[in-house]
Amino acid sequence: MQSLMIADRLYPLVLNGKKTHTIRWRETRIHPGTMRYVCDRDPEKTVVVLVTRCRDVPLSQAAVLVGKQDIWPDAIMLSGMREHYPDIELDDIVQVVEHLTPQQTQAARAGESD
Repeated sequence: MQSLMIADRLYPLVLNGKKTHTIRWRETRIHPGTMRYVCDRDPEKTVVVLVTRCRDVPLSQAAVLVGKQDIWPDAIMLSGMREHYPDIELDDIVQVVEHLTPQQTQAARAGESD
């Protein structure tokens, strides 16, 4: 199963369904299907989600793709991404990975076995 590390502060947002995407730069390529998030501070904490779509776009367009353009204007997006990727620029191509919540993922996986 594909997997990605996630910052400890973001892990609860995936668990409660408030975070349903991730934006990655120069990391492992993700594809639609199941994916495991692994908490960076406690690798025993993991959660499985179903990736529904992956798109490559300039960082400057990523907020629009996930409906966050009002709260992530370019300056805020760039600042936040530089916490993880110090050399990133707004014109760099990032991968936007969209996924179901853990609860939706469980329901979808249960439906597969029916």
